[in-house]
Order: sequence, then structure tokens, then C-alpha cells
Amino acid sequence: MPISNDVRLGRDVRIFHPDLVNLYGCEVGDETRIGTFVEIQVGAKIGARCKISSHSFICEGVTIEDEVFIGHGVMFTNDRFPRATTEDGRPQGPADWAVETTRVGHRASIGSNATILCGIIIGAGAVVGAGAVVTHDVPANAIVTGVPARSLKSEVATDAATR
Repeated sequence: MPISNDVRLGRDVRIFHPDLVNLYGCEVGDETRIGTFVEIQVGAKIGARCKISSHSFICEGVTIEDEVFIGHGVMFTNDRFPRATTEDGRPQGPADWAVETTRVGHRASIGSNATILCGIIIGAGAVVGAGAVVTHDVPANAIVTGVPARSLKSEVATDAATR
């Protein structure tokens, strides 16, 4: 079943292809729209009036506040040093690692194919450019781009100063 019985969906949530998503143990706020091939894992929280575009992955430990835009193919992580097995070679289980949380602030926008490393706060109204890899907190209303993501405003100021 693509949408587990333990998912808490708010009022008027639109899931365009419910048979082509994977939602389990998560919360989705009122009037949020979820595209095709999206996975939202246990414990993730999505606010109201968000847009989660196709092929995005929102893992355990991620909180997305209200009115956030998530572009196509956005990937979140929740483990800074992931491993498949323990030191003695057995498959890792929940007791072998700790989830690192990530928060995306109100009305932030994350462009297509961005990767958001765990333990990050993306401030309210911030914009993460397409393809960016976010390795540090993003202040409210900042615009970041690149790999690793850096403030676009400081790059523009540096370019202007060197002319």
C-alpha cells in the first residue's frame, strides 16, 4: 500500500497519483499537494499549503513548515555518516545510528535536484537554488546556490567589488 494507514493527512491534501507515492508514519498539513514518486518517511512532518514536487525524498527527522515549495527530485538526508553494516558486519538497525533533524522554515523554496544534508535549518523565506548541496544552515530570506551552497548575495557583492 503506497499510503500507509498510519499517515495523518490534513484537510484537502491532494496526492495526484496515490498509487505512485510512498508515505508512511508521516504528517501532511492541510491543502498540501504531493506529486508522483514522492517518498515521505515515518516521523516526517509537512506543513499546510506546501507543494512537494515529483521524485522528492523526505526522510525521518525532516520538518517542513507551512507554505514551502519543494522542487522536483529534492533529497533530504538524516544520517551524517551512513553505513550499511556495523563494525562487526551485521546490517545496521535503528539502534545503530541516530537521526539528525532538519527544519525548513515557513515559505522557503528549494529548487529541483537540491540535496539537503542533515542537521540543517533553512530559514523562513529562504531560497535554495536548483542543484545546490546545502551543508550549513541557511539564514531567513537568504538565497543560496552551488556545491556547496553559498549565499548568492555575497557572490554578487564580491563580483561587483572586483569590477
